[in-house]
Amino acid sequence: MTMSENQRNLEAGLLLNKNRNDINECRITVAVLFSTFVAVCGSFCFGCAAGYSSMAQTGIINDLGLSVAQYSMFGSSMTFGGMFGAIFSGKVADLIGRKGTMWFGQVFCIAGWLAIAFAQNTIWLDAGRFSTGFAVGLFSYVIPVYIAEITPKHVRGAFVFANQLMQSCGCSLFYVIGNFIHWRNLALIGLIPCILQVVTLFIIPESPRLLGKWGREKECRASLQLLRGDDADVSEEANTIKETMALFDQGPKSRVMDLFQRRYAPSLVIGVGLMLLQQLSGSSGIMFYVGSVFDKGGFPKSIGSMILAVIMIPKSILGVILVEKMGRRPLLLVSTTGMCLFSLFLAFSFSFRSYGMLDELTPIFTCIGVVGFLSSFAIGMGGLPWIIMSEIFPMNVKVSAGTLVTLANWSFSWIVAFAYNFMIEWNASGTFLIFFSICAAGIAFIYAMVPETKGRTLEDIQASLTDFVH
Repeated sequence: MTMSENQRNLEAGLLLNKNRNDINECRITVAVLFSTFVAVCGSFCFGCAAGYSSMAQTGIINDLGLSVAQYSMFGSSMTFGGMFGAIFSGKVADLIGRKGTMWFGQVFCIAGWLAIAFAQNTIWLDAGRFSTGFAVGLFSYVIPVYIAEITPKHVRGAFVFANQLMQSCGCSLFYVIGNFIHWRNLALIGLIPCILQVVTLFIIPESPRLLGKWGREKECRASLQLLRGDDADVSEEANTIKETMALFDQGPKSRVMDLFQRRYAPSLVIGVGLMLLQQLSGSSGIMFYVGSVFDKGGFPKSIGSMILAVIMIPKSILGVILVEKMGRRPLLLVSTTGMCLFSLFLAFSFSFRSYGMLDELTPIFTCIGVVGFLSSFAIGMGGLPWIIMSEIFPMNVKVSAGTLVTLANWSFSWIVAFAYNFMIEWNASGTFLIFFSICAAGIAFIYAMVPETKGRTLEDIQASLTDFVH
């Protein structure tokens, strides 16, 4: 056999191995689908909690005699609890695992719903809402990270976006049934997805990347084998994880101050910037108190919430499809542009109403503006910052980075959720002009700073961002 024949045989063998690896990477197994479903049950809990405050507002105020300030405190207590959950989220997820963190969070979520359901005063209401918020603060970090660590790279974005899809499903469900069910019974219904996740967590595997970080190589390979299929060759992926973990272990342990090193600057600016944009755009305020926006515009709250429930789920499904078709960056730009335009639309609508102009059209304009804003949010800005957060930070700083980014998100969510009712009472048109300005600035930020991460391995994304400043 000649040298050229040997070379051709070698090249053919390498090509065959590459094709096999590509096939393994493209497979979506039942284990990955089921593990993702179990994880996003926590996202469904988050959506239920977000939708609850809007639909329960009238009943709670009437039954317990709350003022606007007291109910604003109740509504924002979830985001305040989320701040504390965010502080511990990264460390807890590394200490007790991704699965353990979801279990831990459900203890607080279940306790919170029970406290709200049987509350007789504002103390129990706020305590229950805070407890639920603490849980979703943990979920908001650990769920996208877990999904990103178990899914193949070519579908990672779509699977992590299922986090936002299930939040929309939970929110839509409560927008519908909240029109017919008493607020105490509505809180008890919130327990159902909590119990479902607690039971099904026993069945799914732990994150292979976390097991690799813990040095449990055998369990890491077993987890990968289960996720990729019994006949898949996971040696290359397992070796990549092992080599990456070994490289990170050579450096010092992660601390929050380490994030401010020059090499992590791009990742930190992108992660924190997207979270601030997500919240300061007004999304939390509109979602938590959408009923008050409809009332302000003269549109029936029950009809508006039903329309939202019908629209939000298809829009989120569209986001799941487009995130791998269009990519992260283009979808973010489209989503933020839509939020920007509909914020401006609402600002003009309320401005005309304040001057006694187009009174008969203001309710319709309000409905179009709110549905358009939340739909634009659902297809991109609602879920993509969490996808990108789970992709851009290396494992050696993922704990401190995830904690800081998630804390930034919940801190500004609390500010917006607490101030929103007061801002609407002060000047509805001015409120939406502020949100318009923030969204407009966000478009420029995304265009200038956010990279495309579609179809790239986590290790490749993190290495390119770390080396970017050199």
